[in-house]
Amino acid sequence: MSSKRKSKGGQGPSKKSKKNGKRNDDDLSDYDDFHSDASNDESANHSHNDDTNEIDDLPVNDSLRVKGPDHIGVMLICGCANWDMSGRKAAIKGCKTAHMGRNLYSPHRISTLSGIRVRVAISGCNAAHSVIITEDWKAMCFGRNEKGQLGLGDMVRKDVPTYVEELKEHTVVNAAVGRNHTLFLTDRGIVYACGDNKMGQCGSGNGAQEHLTAVRVRYKGPPIVKVVCGADFSVILDCKGMLHSFGSPEYGQLGHNSNGEYIGRANKISYMCEKVPKIIMLYVDKGKDNHATPIEVTDILDVACGTNHTVALDSRKRVFAWGFGGYGRLGHADTKDELVPRLVKFFETQGRGAKGVVCGSSFSIVYTENKMSYLFGQTKKTGEANMYPKPIQDLSGWNVRAAACGNTCVVVAADNSVISWGPSPAYGELGHGEIRKSTPNALEVRALEGIYVESVSCGMHHTLMIAKDESDAEKEKINLLPEYKL
Repeated sequence: MSSKRKSKGGQGPSKKSKKNGKRNDDDLSDYDDFHSDASNDESANHSHNDDTNEIDDLPVNDSLRVKGPDHIGVMLICGCANWDMSGRKAAIKGCKTAHMGRNLYSPHRISTLSGIRVRVAISGCNAAHSVIITEDWKAMCFGRNEKGQLGLGDMVRKDVPTYVEELKEHTVVNAAVGRNHTLFLTDRGIVYACGDNKMGQCGSGNGAQEHLTAVRVRYKGPPIVKVVCGADFSVILDCKGMLHSFGSPEYGQLGHNSNGEYIGRANKISYMCEKVPKIIMLYVDKGKDNHATPIEVTDILDVACGTNHTVALDSRKRVFAWGFGGYGRLGHADTKDELVPRLVKFFETQGRGAKGVVCGSSFSIVYTENKMSYLFGQTKKTGEANMYPKPIQDLSGWNVRAAACGNTCVVVAADNSVISWGPSPAYGELGHGEIRKSTPNALEVRALEGIYVESVSCGMHHTLMIAKDESDAEKEKINLLPEYKL
């Protein structure tokens, strides 16, 4: 669920019109100068803090603080730790570190994090890098870094979690990662971004292809309380319950009623990417005749992104999904792309009480207050897809408190157990050991018996967990787990 909100301050954005094909969305948290001449400057290819003076002028509300997670513990990892090879059949040309790292088939402690307690551990279903937020609210990053997504000022892979120096003066309460970019959320509701910006997914508003260090997202509106990332786009949630999106619009995943398509040079299809956050204004319901009826949505509570789709939950426990519709991942019983948030009718009826949403690369999961979980889409490349939400029978009766999806796997923390499943090929992200690398059925992770896992997060082929370590008995159990030495 989203971070708790301590204030409802700030003015809501208002809709602006388009004239002569040019955007005038200043009040929609956009900047009218995002078509900067910097895109024609070679120095714009790699950006550090080249727009510091402009960013410093953005408003800051000092009257509130965004609250991060209450839990804290020891971070555990399993899955593919060879970041250069994760999700690839062969290393990219010129890679000199493809031999480093190995598959961890059961949960491990990381040697370099000994004595460091962790509040947040985040990755994404398209990502081979991760973000850790420590007990004192400082951000650390590790993993693949080919686009500067670790925010460390270089493009060198990091196996050892490393502090993000650019954010050392900030209190970082949450983060999100895409394929090659990263968002950081501070306690003041400000978002910073680094990594690939070719499609505007960092929201910096300039023409830089990559940001090697964290830069502030060009947004001026109510403070942000949650950030999420798709493969090449980003979505942020403000304290008034409104969503803002930016990056690649190719399948409508930004929710702006457009896929941004236009005919470019040599009749080549190109896409008009959103370079800065833009508010999502329209939510619709569709009947059997496919006629769209606008509906009022005033308070989004949770949001999640897959590779090219987005799912959101509002205060009335309604679920909306939009973007790429392949394999039924939107839950609308068809495969059409949706350009604006569309109501998933399944959760509107029968008082199903949705309380959380998570997304994998080509599927979505909604878990409810009634101890039921529903999956729609496809978790494997073969077999039938769920064109509409279907109950996950193996999770019936389990009280899910945290769930995460990787490329094809699902990991759930429920009651006193961790449950996971996923098809082959798997690289240890399920945590069941080397003998059972994959399983089509949900199974408890035996290696974590007696260990209470507070939260889970999945990368493309790895899983991060935070294990509670308050008592001596809990610490003893955790210390029995193998250590991944770096």
